[in-house]
Amino acid sequence: MKSVIVGTAGHIDHGKTALVRALTGIDADRLEEEKRRGITIDIGFAHFELPAADGSRIRIGFVDVPGHERFVRNMLAAVGGIDLVLLVIAADEGIKPQTREHFDICRLLAIRRGITVLTKSDAVDAETLEVVRLEVEDYVRGSFLDTTLDVEQSPLVAVSSLTGAGLDELKSALARVASEVAAKNSAALARLPIDRVFTMKGFGTVVTGTLVAGTIRKEEELEVFPAGKRVRVRGVQVHGSPAEAAVAGQRTALNLAAVTTEELARGMTLAAADTFHSTSRVDALLSLLPSAKPFKDGARVHFHAYTTESIAEARLYGTKQLKPGDEAYAQLRFAEPILLLPGDRFIVRQFSPVVTIGGGVVLDGSPAARRQRVEDAIAFLKIMRDGSPAQVLAARVARRGATGLRLDDVPGEMNIRREEAMKLAPPAGLVWCNPVLVAPAAYAEAKADALQSLRKFHDANPLVAGMGKEELRDRVNLGPEVFYSVLGKLAEEKKLEVAGELVHLPGRGVVMKDEEAESKKIIEQAFASAGLKVPSLKEVLAGLKVDKIRAQKIVTLLLRDKVLIKISEELVFHQSALMDLRRKIAALKSTTPRIDVAHFKDMTGVSRKYAIPLLEYLDRERVTRRVGDAREIL
Repeated sequence: MKSVIVGTAGHIDHGKTALVRALTGIDADRLEEEKRRGITIDIGFAHFELPAADGSRIRIGFVDVPGHERFVRNMLAAVGGIDLVLLVIAADEGIKPQTREHFDICRLLAIRRGITVLTKSDAVDAETLEVVRLEVEDYVRGSFLDTTLDVEQSPLVAVSSLTGAGLDELKSALARVASEVAAKNSAALARLPIDRVFTMKGFGTVVTGTLVAGTIRKEEELEVFPAGKRVRVRGVQVHGSPAEAAVAGQRTALNLAAVTTEELARGMTLAAADTFHSTSRVDALLSLLPSAKPFKDGARVHFHAYTTESIAEARLYGTKQLKPGDEAYAQLRFAEPILLLPGDRFIVRQFSPVVTIGGGVVLDGSPAARRQRVEDAIAFLKIMRDGSPAQVLAARVARRGATGLRLDDVPGEMNIRREEAMKLAPPAGLVWCNPVLVAPAAYAEAKADALQSLRKFHDANPLVAGMGKEELRDRVNLGPEVFYSVLGKLAEEKKLEVAGELVHLPGRGVVMKDEEAESKKIIEQAFASAGLKVPSLKEVLAGLKVDKIRAQKIVTLLLRDKVLIKISEELVFHQSALMDLRRKIAALKSTTPRIDVAHFKDMTGVSRKYAIPLLEYLDRERVTRRVGDAREIL
């Protein structure tokens, strides 16, 4: 069964609650104070079903709002999730201040469907009713409620909740308009702005709200924003009846486990876990009402989105003042984090005195942290406003340069599932570096940077075979996923070669000048001829023709190629001498399974200065194992 949420709007005492009661039989005024004072203070709820023209039935959920100017903030907590509005105007009073403010709010929230209802038709004569009708038709002309364009799409109905006159006509109009309301996306990521929190005996903590997107099922885990707390859904009710799941567009009540009423409040949002993130800043398109005063850059406002209310500072892009009736891109900065996503509509009210002055739509819930040129910010926001989904994804990825956009961050950035982003990536022309998306230009630049860094390294280090992978990654400042993708692509294109942990350009390895090659030969021969009675490395290097830095690089090369082996800070041996020693020790095993330091010195002819480091080397190489003061040959 299709569900449609209908909100009331209009001035105080124009009969909104009475109208809902006449249609549904339910009194939406639930508070004792409301009944005592005879006015609606907080939002109320009711529902009933209507037959559609195709024979199906439509469930209508009403959100009744207060009409008093002091309670506009409560009204704003209700209208964010409605599908169509009943603009209620009393025939005996006509258009009043809260009629205008509520209607402004509906237009700023981009509500596209509605019915204008003239209540208390029994309180005036036919001539007066016709005058009011003409006045109202003129007032709504040019809006989504314009009756002169298509009376079927935007009807105007006169009713009396007292006598019942016009109610059948209103029900027919409701069924007709509601049947044409587009269904909300139940396959989207779930979000439920909380409008009520209470405890129900036998159940515990219960929250209610209008499910604006997605589906919520029993036993599902959700996250409370902005608190970040995890909760479990014990039970689900839809329009007052138990259900296995609630889908987008339904009035929903959830019985929650692992949370108390003290931890929840109106203005919080329940959403899919590990999906979104709260934010303290959003970039948006801000529109000012023609009736508002000029708006200055940096002004503070009361901000309302769905059930959330906050204080925000508005920083205008490209202008110091916004004129009445104009719009501009702006960054809204909040004192506390809230959950806002691209496409969310909002209302702003003047800080003092508190009146509605404008509204707009969130374009970016994750603005760039670093300062950027105003021109670049505006160009980006224009794409966020008018671009296709693929263009929006491409722009969001491109602004991150070679860092790219992680797939797990896409839902919070764009309010779409990861799978949708993967489908958009090819038409957007993005490079996939699992699990990161990178713009082609940034990827090409990363490749060029890697090659340039290698060239500089080879030029500065002709005696080194290549550059370590991690050293190269540090130099080009890339994340591991993008770096190893770049490395693989360049190797595939044969623009560099990877040998173990070293990276080098094709044909670029160790390049020695004549004196360097001669020095290498001298070093190697000095240690090869010395056997185990090696000279100090410092003495050998002192007799070379090359400078100290190049000499050390030659030693590093010999150590890397394991021609020389360093067994302690002071002792370096030729690999042939150590291999010969290992053979001699292995040959002793059958006759002398253990040797001590004295025996080792006699066998090798070396002093204790050499014997101890050599024995410790053999232990590390698992040729021997120390047992007390002796070594067991393994």
